[in-house]
Amino acid sequence: MIHHVLLACPRGSEETSRAFYAGLLGLVEKPKPPALAARGGCWFSGYGAELHLGVEDDFRPARKAHPALLRPDLDRLAARLDAAGHPVTWGDDEIPGMRRFHTYDPHGNRLEFLAPVD
Repeated sequence: MIHHVLLACPRGSEETSRAFYAGLLGLVEKPKPPALAARGGCWFSGYGAELHLGVEDDFRPARKAHPALLRPDLDRLAARLDAAGHPVTWGDDEIPGMRRFHTYDPHGNRLEFLAPVD
């Protein structure tokens, strides 16, 4: 099992991360342990996954590597992301039994969202 996936973010971008991951995606922010909170970044959970944003001083977004999150509200989420200025790119039928799309967070990290085909 995977406990969490960590994505990098630029120093001082916590509020932007919160607005996107909690505000737009609907994930719940988790408090970081005090020893780790001093490093910056923020943690989120939801839909059976934990996603941690960690500060990198020489930040470069992950343009290929990405987490893939299962979401039952795939079409609604895609519309909400697109309306908020985060365009989605729907994938082909490359993963049997799944519908999916990719988008990028405000830091340029690639994200994938999937739902089983009914």
